[in-house]
Amino acid sequence: MRKAYIKRETKETQIEAEINLDGTGKNNIDTPVGFLNHMIESFSKHSLIDINLKASGDVHISHHHTVEDTGIVLGEALKKALGDKKGIKRFGYAIIPMDEALALCSIDLSGRPLIFYDDLGFKGKITEFDFELMEEFFKGFTLSAGITVHLKALSGKNLHHIAECLTKAFAVAIRNAIEIDKRRKDEIPSTKGSL
Repeated sequence: MRKAYIKRETKETQIEAEINLDGTGKNNIDTPVGFLNHMIESFSKHSLIDINLKASGDVHISHHHTVEDTGIVLGEALKKALGDKKGIKRFGYAIIPMDEALALCSIDLSGRPLIFYDDLGFKGKITEFDFELMEEFFKGFTLSAGITVHLKALSGKNLHHIAECLTKAFAVAIRNAIEIDKRRKDEIPSTKGSL
């Protein structure tokens, strides 16, 4: 099974995560940011990645450090769990609706850390959560995982719907990309021979 454990401690945050890429979407998420918990639970459920995550941080200053560093830890865990990436499908994509919101995500587990993100420029709060922190989470995850991500909100009005739609699209695209392709289970999906 493809599993990983990552622990990250800084002066701002303390985070540990254990993931299983071949799971069923079971999760136990404990951060001081309620909406972040909700998004990671949704990511786990729709990616079918089992996640146990515990985080604490300087939320008395802002949610920023905890949200960004949680993304970094999950990205590092994904990279570690993928190992040499032998047999994976490598590419994944999804277009996901949630009521009036619609999001697109396309992913390449390429080893090249790039993110192209568009949330229609919305700003505001979801309860106490700054919507702009969604980008920080996805950026932290993507860059530390070493993957290429195009993640775009195509429509939407409700910030909660847009955030959740982006998360679900990201999750389904990841699920597709990490899946083992039985036709090339012993091969690395690259003409270069490595990813």
